[in-house]
Amino acid sequence: MAKFMDYHDDLRLPAEAIESITQATKDGATDQFGVRQLELYHNADGKVYCLLEGPDEEAIRNHHAALDVPCGEVHRVDSLL
Repeated sequence: MAKFMDYHDDLRLPAEAIESITQATKDGATDQFGVRQLELYHNADGKVYCLLEGPDEEAIRNHHAALDVPCGEVHRVDSLL
């Protein structure tokens, strides 16, 4: 499965959302688009990077749309491990 990274410039995540994403990531949950969260990097200023696994860019965009989260650029990435 391909890996994708996207960036959100102003997405302030409440603690409950971070907890929910953390648990879903630990559980290896996959959504209806075949997308699975691998990691989420965030800070208090609302800068968020999502590392996701999915079939293609369209699935990644659908994943964000279903969460009502705007999605800018999406980049297919490779990892070292």
